[in-house]
Amino acid sequence: MINALLQDAGITIFERGWLSSNNVLLASESADETVLVDTGYATHAGQTVALVRNALKGRRLSRIVNTHLHSDHCGGNHALQQAFDCAVDVPSGEASKVDVWDEGALTYRATGQQCPRFRRTGSISAGDELVHGGSRWRVLAAPGHDPESIVLYEPELQLLISADALWANGFGVVFPEIVGEPGFDDVKRTLEMLAGLRVRWVIPGHGAAFDDFEPAIVRAFKRLNGLAADPAKHARHAAKVLIKFRLLEVQSCPLDELNRWLDQVPYVAMTHAAYFSGVGMRAWRIELLNELASSGTLSIDGAFVRNI
Repeated sequence: MINALLQDAGITIFERGWLSSNNVLLASESADETVLVDTGYATHAGQTVALVRNALKGRRLSRIVNTHLHSDHCGGNHALQQAFDCAVDVPSGEASKVDVWDEGALTYRATGQQCPRFRRTGSISAGDELVHGGSRWRVLAAPGHDPESIVLYEPELQLLISADALWANGFGVVFPEIVGEPGFDDVKRTLEMLAGLRVRWVIPGHGAAFDDFEPAIVRAFKRLNGLAADPAKHARHAAKVLIKFRLLEVQSCPLDELNRWLDQVPYVAMTHAAYFSGVGMRAWRIELLNELASSGTLSIDGAFVRNI
């Protein structure tokens, strides 16, 4: 059913691995412009360009719209601009950071991740509409995972592009909480807002599209309540997510090299200082790596760490 809905609306989903977010191409015959929602991570940029070019079938990519500016959602912007000379719209609250390319404010330095500099040509704000052919996508504010995040909702199709505000089983790491700013309340308000929509299908930022919207909202609230009741659990999870992301990027590296990388990632140090200062930094990292190994997420072979 989702395939027929997408085909009729001229929508193509590129479901990516966890290093890159999903990308959503709006390219119907009735639309004058083609739009790509989110562009994945930098190391997958060549693949992203190839996927988009193949799906466009000779048309030109007109516009990129980023739901938020985490590196796994906008890391392909530069390569796609180079390939297609397309416009780029970012959430309005991020516009000035992109203009001066403040990697601290954009979190790339804080997470130890990369994002090639790109040029934004416009911005998008809650309350805007993205009109594409016969579809009118509402732009809705969805803070929590990221304070400036937006989602896109098409009421006639009852289709939600939810980015990292809602997954089939939860939502993305609530990064504001890692830096000592309230984020769980924003997640709650965003989930309440989403729950008020009529939704048949959800295209999340990661994972397959799904149609059990109301149960997904229930699962997300359950996860939120558990994390809000135990912020240290959330912080520990966030630190492991950063480690896993790094290993997805490099696949394998000496343990000493991973530790040198961790030494340079502010979010890791801030998480340790806020929640785990009673344990030495190196001992805490070993705990995290052992937990990831026990869950089958990575392997430790002597002084070498490998992604699984």
